[in-house]
Amino acid sequence: MGSGLLVVAACALIDADGRVLLAKRPPGRPLAGLWEFPGGKVEEGETPEAALIRELEEELGIRIAGKCLAPLSFASHAYEAFHLLMPLYVCRRWDGEVTAQQGQELAWVRAQRLDNYAMPPADEPLKAVLRDLL
Repeated sequence: MGSGLLVVAACALIDADGRVLLAKRPPGRPLAGLWEFPGGKVEEGETPEAALIRELEEELGIRIAGKCLAPLSFASHAYEAFHLLMPLYVCRRWDGEVTAQQGQELAWVRAQRLDNYAMPPADEPLKAVLRDLL
C-alpha cells in the first residue's frame, strides 16, 4: 500500500450555457495530456472549499465565494502510490474572467461531449454525474 490518503478538491465550473470547464494536465506532470476538473491538493489545516478558492485563483485568475461552491459528488480511486479522495464541487458564479494563469490548455465542454476528453481514472466516473446534472 502506498503513502496513504491524498485529498484533492475539484470544481466543475459551469457557465451560463451549461458548459463545464476542463483543464489539460501539462507535460512533465503525472497523467500529462489528460483533461481534469480544476482544483488541487487540500493542504494541512485547510478545508476543501478553501483549497478550491486558493487553487482557482492561482490557476484561473477567478475569485469564488465559499457559498457559491456546492458539493456534488466525489471520487475515490486507488492509484499505485496513494489513494485519492476527490470531492467535486459545482460552481456557477465567480468574479473575473477565466484565464489560464499557468499556460494550461482550457476547454468549455458540453456535458454530453465529456466522453471526447480523456481524463484520469479517478475523474472518469464523474462524467456521468455531470451529465445527469446538466
